[in-house]
Amino acid sequence: MTDIQADGVRVQREQGTAFAVLAALSLCHGLNDLGQSLLPAIYPLLKESYALDFGEIGLITLAFQFTASLLQPLVGLATDRRPRPWSLPVGMGVSLVGLLLLSAANSFPLILLAAALVGTGSSIFHPESSRVARLASGGRHGLAQSLFQVGGNVGSAAGPLAAAFIVLQRGQGSVAWFSLTALLALIVLIFVSRWYGAHLRATAKRATGAVATLPRKTVVRGIVVLLALVFSKYVYTASLSSYFTFYLIHRFGVSVQTAQLCLFAFLGAYAAGTLLGGPIGDRIGRKKVIWVSILGALPFTLVLPHVGLTATVVLAIVIGFVISSAFSAIVVFAQELMPGKVGTVAGLFFGFAFGMGGLGAAALGALADHTSIEFVYRVCAYLPALGLLAAFLPDPKRGVQPA
Repeated sequence: MTDIQADGVRVQREQGTAFAVLAALSLCHGLNDLGQSLLPAIYPLLKESYALDFGEIGLITLAFQFTASLLQPLVGLATDRRPRPWSLPVGMGVSLVGLLLLSAANSFPLILLAAALVGTGSSIFHPESSRVARLASGGRHGLAQSLFQVGGNVGSAAGPLAAAFIVLQRGQGSVAWFSLTALLALIVLIFVSRWYGAHLRATAKRATGAVATLPRKTVVRGIVVLLALVFSKYVYTASLSSYFTFYLIHRFGVSVQTAQLCLFAFLGAYAAGTLLGGPIGDRIGRKKVIWVSILGALPFTLVLPHVGLTATVVLAIVIGFVISSAFSAIVVFAQELMPGKVGTVAGLFFGFAFGMGGLGAAALGALADHTSIEFVYRVCAYLPALGLLAAFLPDPKRGVQPA
């Protein structure tokens, strides 16, 4: 493994995996998603403080998810044409402002604006950071995507703990303390951006593209199937990340803090599954991982609405571990279908995931208001059955040389 020098920054050549860069990206992804995950984690506090109904809770999620969903594909497309290394700390700065506003918001419209700013920061951060992870992968694309993703999942899992032991104890204003985590991530991303910029300059004269030989219809079909699988995964995940605490409180009468700890258990298992999905896909094939991850969760989701408290938490942990392993495999699979479009693919799939999570949260909140929170979980139980669509995925290795 060799390095090259560019503008004072040591840049690792593509034949080696730049683990320091991947670790920095994973850390920043975790800090970014820690701040984001505070939003749904403090829903019980916001619901009580501002007398919100489930529909308004869903709109808060939608405000965050919609800005992330709407902007991410556009950011990815723009950065495929012209990479912008400094967009990484800029995006984190927008999230920082959103967290500060969330801590001081005293009305529902301001809460919506804060959520939208946090979503905008995510839309800038994710496509370019996913591209940097691929550049640093040394060809181990699934591993790199999983390491990047698991940071975000760990951050998301830590959000309910932070809410349970800090925000719920000290009030909404304590959210401002978590702007410091965004500031730390911003500083780290300045150094990542320098590595990224130096890498781009040092490799500008080398060919980095790939040629896709799969027919256009096959590629389009594959992308549509992958998006359908993301829909099933993220709408079901939204049912747990946004409403699991309410479900446990309403059905089993547990305290808010206990419900937050159960949500942390689910999100922790979700992070663990994410870490394994990418490298396993590198070894046995991403299509197999997608099959097992989406469809494999179905038996557990079908049982969950009909069991007691302990079994509910155990099943949620199993579901989180199984269903989370798909996303890294899905993103890399799509990148292999569309080589040379790393930012576009990352923006499309991260944006679609956030969008479906937001729309799903809003729709499920409205459904809960008109029926019951228990009914929501009985309906969502069938979503993983869409994993059967994986049978229609092409084999990209037959027609694509991955970038």
